[in-house]
Amino acid sequence: MSRVHGNLMGLKPAQIKALERTYRRRAAADEVISAELARHIAGISAETGRQVAVLIDREGHVRFVVAGDAQKIEIPDLGRFRAGAGRFRGLRLVHTHVRGEDLTRDDLTDLALLRLDLVCALVLDKDGAGEIDHVHLAHILPAQPAIPGRETQESGEPFGYYIWRSVGEMDLSFSGWIAAIEEEFGKRFGAVKSMDTLRRAILVGVRFGKQGSTPETLAELRELAVSAGVEVAEVILQKRPAPDPKYLVGRGKMEELVLQCMRHDANVIVFDHDLAPAQAREVQKMTDVNVIDRSQLILEIFAQRARSADGKLQVQLAQLKYELPRISIKQSGLSRLTGGIGAVGPGETKLEILQRRVRDRIARLEKEIARLSMQREVRRSKRRQAGLPVVAIVGYTNAGKSTLMNALTGANVLAENKLFATLDPTSRRLRFPREREVILTDTVGFIHDLPKDLVTAFRATLEVLYEADLLLHVLDISNPRMDQQAASVEMILVDMDLANTPRLTVLNKCDQVPAEQIESLAERLKAVPVSALTGEGLTRLARSIEYTLWRQGVSELEDGSSFSGGVRRVREPG
Repeated sequence: MSRVHGNLMGLKPAQIKALERTYRRRAAADEVISAELARHIAGISAETGRQVAVLIDREGHVRFVVAGDAQKIEIPDLGRFRAGAGRFRGLRLVHTHVRGEDLTRDDLTDLALLRLDLVCALVLDKDGAGEIDHVHLAHILPAQPAIPGRETQESGEPFGYYIWRSVGEMDLSFSGWIAAIEEEFGKRFGAVKSMDTLRRAILVGVRFGKQGSTPETLAELRELAVSAGVEVAEVILQKRPAPDPKYLVGRGKMEELVLQCMRHDANVIVFDHDLAPAQAREVQKMTDVNVIDRSQLILEIFAQRARSADGKLQVQLAQLKYELPRISIKQSGLSRLTGGIGAVGPGETKLEILQRRVRDRIARLEKEIARLSMQREVRRSKRRQAGLPVVAIVGYTNAGKSTLMNALTGANVLAENKLFATLDPTSRRLRFPREREVILTDTVGFIHDLPKDLVTAFRATLEVLYEADLLLHVLDISNPRMDQQAASVEMILVDMDLANTPRLTVLNKCDQVPAEQIESLAERLKAVPVSALTGEGLTRLARSIEYTLWRQGVSELEDGSSFSGGVRRVREPG
């Protein structure tokens, strides 16, 4: 390997030969660079007036020699050199600076993007004699790990620096030093790796004027990530006048993301926006980690939580519809195949075959979902024959819908303090003290900007809403974003043509809010305050449901008992 990379234009043959001879030199395992190698590249740099760089491996062998110009060098493609063998690439960059400047932003960017062990600048005297004035070295520092239950702490300075007056004064024992650095990275994140955490992610939001991400939406994105089993390492919010067409965020912020991914040992970046397929590809190409957007994160949660056959099929359908326009050529081997007699043109590419198979799979899933929808229609027809009104519980995810369902009917629906803890709808009979019964149905929670593919795929599950005689809109009164969440639910109901369905607003979790605030909100929203967890307000809610459905005077229960004593769980017809 004697090829010299970079800008060779204008160099004399003797100068190129001198650069090629650099491959014959090496540094000891404990040296950042040997004094003899440093004098060699400094002399060439002074003669040519250009920066000269060497990339040295852990054994001290020169793997790459690069010639630049007076201001910068262009690092060649390093391929998969030592990729995956450790946290760092196993190469250190040592290069000359001919204008007396210390490490530049470009140097630090290379350090982060290429995952180098370190970057070192040999700063030459300005007299052009090729003498080294001083040495400036930088390396990446690991970030403090996130503490469970606390907000992510400030990352602090991402780089560590060393300065020496000459190469001879460099007292850094490289082999022991790099081993200690990698051990430090391992200590910071080893405890997390030993747990069952699937991924560690950095969340990214972008604010465009008055649109885009806010601290509140990023807080919700954090909750979504936690619900998906992802540990949040850091949250980044950037303000821009307009989205970057290539990366969504600016290139400078992308370089920061690469650095933070390395410092936090993060292998996922989650954007609080829907990325165009091209943007997702470019970000992933630059960062070399998994990149997902908000819609894809929600789909991931649905895939984890779906339990019934209906739910699993609908999640698969939504995922395929989301991925279809994002299928792209990821390797050069996707040549045209299947051409021949009777074929039109040279045949289909592998990419086209993959897309066709995905579309075929989507068609099969839609048929299967339609078949299951017909089965549900048979069950609903039996309910209609029984003349039982249908009451559907709707609301923002984690508003307490499943807990309310359990409190009213004694059902055993999974209820957790997570976003989208339950997906599959559950129906139970609810009997009132007046011997009246209704079918109470718990449905999947809504969320701001719910992916359209997900709404479409779950339309079969949400069919019960179209037959509901009453919608119980459950609001989390303890959530500071209650009004925005209510507006999001209302928007989704309007999009589903359910705006005219009778509605009863329920203020849940009133045990967590002062009484005076509850009464004022209840009066303003014409709502019923309850605590599904403690049972407070359930009697009043039952009266409101009964009055709304039958419009009869039920201000007091006939037997004077509490509502909870008049509820029983009965097996559904069909």
